[in-house]
Amino acid sequence: MQIADSTAVCPECDGRLRTNGTETVCEDCGLVSAEDTIDRGPEWRSFDDEETDRRRTGAPLTRSRHDRGLSTEIGFGTGSNASYRARLTGRKRRQIARLRREHNRARISTKAKRNQVYGFSEIRRITASLSLPKSAKEQACTLFKSAQSEGLFQGRSLEGFAAASMYAICRTCSLARTVDEVTAVSRADSDELQVAYDALNRELGLPTGPIEPTQYLPRYASKLDLESAVEQRANVHASALLEAEVMSGRNPSGVAAACLYKAAGERDEWPTVTQAQAADVADVAPATIRSTVTLIDDL
Repeated sequence: MQIADSTAVCPECDGRLRTNGTETVCEDCGLVSAEDTIDRGPEWRSFDDEETDRRRTGAPLTRSRHDRGLSTEIGFGTGSNASYRARLTGRKRRQIARLRREHNRARISTKAKRNQVYGFSEIRRITASLSLPKSAKEQACTLFKSAQSEGLFQGRSLEGFAAASMYAICRTCSLARTVDEVTAVSRADSDELQVAYDALNRELGLPTGPIEPTQYLPRYASKLDLESAVEQRANVHASALLEAEVMSGRNPSGVAAACLYKAAGERDEWPTVTQAQAADVADVAPATIRSTVTLIDDL
């Protein structure tokens, strides 16, 4: 169907424009002045014999599940289906329980898929325990699957690779989490994590780099109940250490705690922090705090 627009003229030849389908074309020179390919209709279908249901069809795709979240599940009849479940006979309930069991088995057809299910669930648990963003969880699951495709699991633990994948994403995305923090909430020890991380870094060539002390400051300041002014002053000390290039061989977590300890003691109105408290929050020795404070004083 063609509709002429008498109010619009062609910007090239001042000819008359005509809308044909999704395009607005000049009748004289053929210039396509506008195009609209967006379907502005509803996202659902509605028929006369049923009520309109405007809900979207399912959750979005996710990389944190082995099937991208596409598979269905046989529920247990909760919520609106509770009355329907109550009407089922004992024989029918047993049949549905068998169907549910066989359906769950069919969703995981191979050993590789089963390893993915276990590894992804471990990554989701670590992500929740460390309060990491959803994007980090998605990337860690993708890295775990890449390690499986490269055959790196042989002779190594799945728990170690799940923890190592999460730690590697923290390193690549500049999320301030230490090895001890990841190990504390995972089912792998530090040796398993280190072996798996070395394999990931060696075989996959991860773009990892050192984490700056400034990235630890907000979280450590919150744990020590310090004000934002103390955090800002500690940020100045940490930046000065980075500019002086005297950070080589030092733990950035301990440096961040030492900067907070140094900043908290510079004014009387700010709450004081002991060396033991600063060392405990960064999981370092008090000697590390003292040596870093001495380094700050020498600048």
